[in-house]
Amino acid sequence: MDAEAAKLLGAALAIGLGALGPAIGIGLIGGKGLEAIGRNPEAAPKVQTAMILAIAFAEAIAIYALVVALIIKFV
Repeated sequence: MDAEAAKLLGAALAIGLGALGPAIGIGLIGGKGLEAIGRNPEAAPKVQTAMILAIAFAEAIAIYALVVALIIKFV
């Protein structure tokens, strides 16, 4: 395996594994948020605000993984 192939494999693994955790987390956050809104519709704005904030933080982790993958590929 040459260096270029190793870099591509490393970049693929970095973004693949780095996006897996946030994807599962976002799914769980969304599901539990909707469940909470379904149980108590009056608290929907408060739950929705917290849910969107948590999803944004989880998505930031995936963006970090993308940056790492791009660094591996191009450096």
